Amino acid sequence: MNVGLFGRDFAKKHHLNVQNLFKTLSSKGIVPVIYKDFYHQLESKGFELSSYTTFETGQQLVEQGIDVLVSMGGDGTILNASSLVIGHPISILGINTGRLGFLSSVSVNEVDVAMQLLVDKEYIIDFRTTLKLETKKNVFGKENFALNELTISRRDTSSMIKVEVYMNDEYLNTYWSDGLIVSTSTGSTAYSLSCGGPVVYPGSGNFILTPIAPHNLNVRPMIIPNDITLKLKVEGRNESFLVSLDSRTSIVADGLEFTVKKHEHSIQLVRLPNHSYLTTLRSKLNWGLDKRN
Repeated sequence: MNVGLFGRDFAKKHHLNVQNLFKTLSSKGIVPVIYKDFYHQLESKGFELSSYTTFETGQQLVEQGIDVLVSMGGDGTILNASSLVIGHPISILGINTGRLGFLSSVSVNEVDVAMQLLVDKEYIIDFRTTLKLETKKNVFGKENFALNELTISRRDTSSMIKVEVYMNDEYLNTYWSDGLIVSTSTGSTAYSLSCGGPVVYPGSGNFILTPIAPHNLNVRPMIIPNDITLKLKVEGRNESFLVSLDSRTSIVADGLEFTVKKHEHSIQLVRLPNHSYLTTLRSKLNWGLDKRN
């Protein structure tokens, strides 16, 4: 059995975890095809990889018959990996060496069990909705999607920005704030949560509008259906501001208009049979630790 292996540069404290992953893969008869940049990172840290091949695109994984990409890192690593697999029949299994790990939910202590379940094909696929960004200048090119969120924010200034929002061409509100987050249900536990947004169950068919430090105190996060089209018009005192899709960021000129809608492709995440979204919430957010429970 072959799988793809994706990762980024990792701290020295995770060196043993990566070694254990390779040992486990070998013991299960799994041969990883390694993302080229990660391959070079591993080589620079002393890993012997001459027997392994590399890949650079999701299409190359498809051509080799690989349908699971193992992501070694945190949620940010999975967000990077999603750029490779979107539009391809490839699922991501996240092994968490980061902090919270809402997306990369398999701990390093569960690697042996997870790899055996891969071999036995005893796992569940969760389909996670993504959002799509459209602009006249095609700001992010082909990577114009987000698994977690679109963020519009001020740049290098203390001045607020103004974001006009329209739902299916009907005016909703103007947000005077440091910025605005348009989050998927998956991304509700990411930046949106830290800005006071609600936790929304994946698959519920929603986007979340969460202002960042709004000046109007009566403005609150809003849950909307994800089958609508959003239009965002941004103004500010400066000539430019920041727009981000997950971990990808670009500086854009004032006055640019954005269209946000549900993307035609979803991201497939591998979930182990003994895992669920609710157990992940309780574990990562420490729910239920109150003495009264």
